Amino acid sequence: MLSFLWNDLILNPMVNGLLWLYDILGNNFVLALTVFTVIVRVLTLPLNIRQQKSMLKTQEMQPQIKAIQEKYRDNPQKMQEEFQRIGYNPTETLSGCLPLIIQMPILIGLYRAIFFLLGSTPQALFELTERLYSSINLTALLPLDNHFLWMNLSQPDPFYVLPILVFATMFLQQKLLTPAPQAQQKSNTKKGQQPDPMGQMNQTMLYTMPIMFGFLSVQFSSGLSIYWVLANIIGIFQGYYVRRAMAPHREASEARREANEQKGLVSDNSESSEKKETSKPASLKSANGADARQKSSEKRRTSKRKRKARR
Repeated sequence: MLSFLWNDLILNPMVNGLLWLYDILGNNFVLALTVFTVIVRVLTLPLNIRQQKSMLKTQEMQPQIKAIQEKYRDNPQKMQEEFQRIGYNPTETLSGCLPLIIQMPILIGLYRAIFFLLGSTPQALFELTERLYSSINLTALLPLDNHFLWMNLSQPDPFYVLPILVFATMFLQQKLLTPAPQAQQKSNTKKGQQPDPMGQMNQTMLYTMPIMFGFLSVQFSSGLSIYWVLANIIGIFQGYYVRRAMAPHREASEARREANEQKGLVSDNSESSEKKETSKPASLKSANGADARQKSSEKRRTSKRKRKARR
């Protein structure tokens, strides 16, 4: 069952799709890989945009989420009601992993497809013939051109240019999807709280993911690295669009946060002024009492002096 799902639904369609694109695009494998990348990104575009919007919205709501969790830690039902009131759904955090889960079979399948298509061993050619559809005329396409610039597309980049591009493009893509931590850190600092753990995790992932994939690209075939660079470039434009679309929501949330902070300052000032007003009568009473005691003691001393003078 798993073999059927992998071969007939993922690997074989990739192999035949790349061969078909290679045929109609003038036997240019990089061009075929570019069109294949665009098709994959277009098919997953609605899911990616929804996930990115949800992630940005959740990250911007972290101060409110943390405050609700601390306030209603002993009342889960009230906590869920408050989450619904601010528009936060905890299950959306798990759905954010879905695009990455979908990408993993594509990456693995593309790695195997490049091995079959551009492999120079008889075993790779034999396995390729077993995966072809009847509409593909392999004889007219052989040998496949597996060179692009200085690279052999079936081998890693010898000059490490592609791993650097993978790191740079993935970093830019992650940067567009990671909100600036200043607003959250300022909010937590004013409230005397520790920095937000999720914000720290996002900042860590901003660097660890590009470094990890850049390191793996040193061992990937150049064709797979080219696919990842192209996918990241498309993701950069997609992330830019999402940030532009989320700008009004972000400005509104910032305005609400500033308004809440101003309300908090006004309430603190009113409480302090009330305390001063209530403390004023007490101080006046104490001062009047001290004056009265001082006058009475002076009268006693005056009367004593008069009695001595009579004697």
